[in-house]
Amino acid sequence: MIEVSLNGVQKYYGANQVLNDITFQILKGDRAGIVGRNGTGKTTVFKIISDIEKCDSGTFSIRKDAKVGCLEQIPNYPSEYKVIDVLNIAFQNELNIQSSIRKLEEKMSSVKGEELNAIMKRYGELQDSFERQGGYDIDEKLSKICDGLGIDEKFKNMYFKDLSGGEKTSVLLGKVLLEEPDILLLDEPTNHLDMDSTEWLESFLLEYKGTVIIISHDRYFLDRVSNKIIEIERGKSSTYLGNYSAYMEEKQEIYLEELKHYENQQKKIKSMEESIKRLKDWANRGDNAKLYKKAFSMEKRIEKMDKVDRPIVDNNKMKLDLTSQGRSGQDVISIEGLYKKIDEKILFEDLSLHLKYEEKVALIGANGSGKSTLIKTILGESPLDKGKITVGSNVKIGYLQQEVYFNDEEKTIIEAFKEKHVCTEGEARGILARFLFYSEDVFKKVKNLSGGERSRLRLCQLMHEDINTLILDEPTNHLDIMGREMLEEALLEFQGTMIFISHDRYFINRLASKVLELSNKSLIIYLGDYDYYKEKKLIKKQDDLLKSKTKEKDKKPDNRYKGSTKNASEKSNEKKLKVVEEEINRYENLISEKEEEINLNGADFNKLNDLYNEKSSLENHLNQLLDEWICLSTIQR
Repeated sequence: MIEVSLNGVQKYYGANQVLNDITFQILKGDRAGIVGRNGTGKTTVFKIISDIEKCDSGTFSIRKDAKVGCLEQIPNYPSEYKVIDVLNIAFQNELNIQSSIRKLEEKMSSVKGEELNAIMKRYGELQDSFERQGGYDIDEKLSKICDGLGIDEKFKNMYFKDLSGGEKTSVLLGKVLLEEPDILLLDEPTNHLDMDSTEWLESFLLEYKGTVIIISHDRYFLDRVSNKIIEIERGKSSTYLGNYSAYMEEKQEIYLEELKHYENQQKKIKSMEESIKRLKDWANRGDNAKLYKKAFSMEKRIEKMDKVDRPIVDNNKMKLDLTSQGRSGQDVISIEGLYKKIDEKILFEDLSLHLKYEEKVALIGANGSGKSTLIKTILGESPLDKGKITVGSNVKIGYLQQEVYFNDEEKTIIEAFKEKHVCTEGEARGILARFLFYSEDVFKKVKNLSGGERSRLRLCQLMHEDINTLILDEPTNHLDIMGREMLEEALLEFQGTMIFISHDRYFINRLASKVLELSNKSLIIYLGDYDYYKEKKLIKKQDDLLKSKTKEKDKKPDNRYKGSTKNASEKSNEKKLKVVEEEINRYENLISEKEEEINLNGADFNKLNDLYNEKSSLENHLNQLLDEWICLSTIQR
């Protein structure tokens, strides 16, 4: 069943055409990712689907009675609204019914006879309606979403107006998920989530019963969640079946096929032109009208030929050239026994780190765990309470902060660049053009730049600084997919040392040789990329489960000759525990079988893509079962 259909949609803002030919269909149950560079019209497409904007031409249709939910711009709620009040907006209808039920309950004690009968009838109708709409499941639904997004009791009772922009967006994400629309529109849903919440959202969307359309630059997320990719480029759309990796592979195949057709046609045209030249030469020598006629006929054939255009390679990319300026000593940064406290919260306790030359290290951890504070402490921007930080010999650090600010926000782009780099205006323009600052753009004031433009300008400065060690705090935050890929390519070529904070798992996989997890006030080291880190975390979880099982078995008394003293609750819990253990074993076997299937289908990409998605879903279920087992075994003790 078609949920959403756009055909030949065009959209103008004044004289500026944003959308030229947007054509795609979304089927029921699709999880479609919309990708494209910043400014290509992705959000405009969302506004058309949400009925916020109208298309100027073409057709747009949506399934009749389909409920559309989207992450809205941050609204101005009443100042007394707390986080829980905003979340409860999702249950407004159910809560109104509940309020009516309570009013009737209060009224029952003061009436009798026919009036009481009428109230009882209405009371029954409201209770039925409340149950049909899932009113009795409100607490369970709230708990599930809040746990997944890391919204605890303290956070629920904070005033919405006092939250940061990112925190407000996370709450609004929770609200739209609780609304359970038929068509769910998510614009950059992972931007303000930590890794645990992002992975929970992936699992949630994989099991979501409705249709999901996502704008995202998070390639790992798109790989996990989407079954269809819609690319918007130059105002037009192209649809690719499969996840992000499948889209990239198919796009490359299409490009190579188009290039082959173009080159073959060019060879044919060149051969025909050479034949025409020879025929004319022979005709001139022998004054042969027939040969002239043949040459003329071939020229007409070339003119009438349907010319194949050369496939376009997008040259509108950042051109990064990041060079390490001389090597540092082998020991780049050493931290010993670091202790750091902010207000009453201890962030680090006896934390140690030894960063070696040419290491590429990702620093990860939950929001609020102190990642940015650790970076600022290394840079000397935040004082340490105890411990020692040593920066090695000849270490020259370049720093890209999460939110980029410049010394003088009143300066233009070109002035800010030339402030640190002595060069002519022409040279500066040439360098800035490589970072997509063209023509009059270079005279924009720094204070008016977007987050992405600020990051590009700071990267441009870094490329021309005398550095051999890079410290990056969420470097991909404001970059589109193309920008991220360009940055990755430059960083892969960088010969120096690098430590970076990132929630971008795809980025970590491409760059990191080591992952540092900031957890429980110290660092846990994983000698590999993000996938390696996840694999080790899963193994540890299974080992902890096994140890816990063994411990419980050793503790268990021999009751063969004793009467049973267990109450009904304990017996019920023990039964649940056994069922969960059986399910854990079953899912472990299913994952092993799926891995065998993956090995057998290495050449079939489409099949392989489906198998990886199935394996990922099984692993998510296994993780949930392991959590449930730990919870039940704790009760059992």
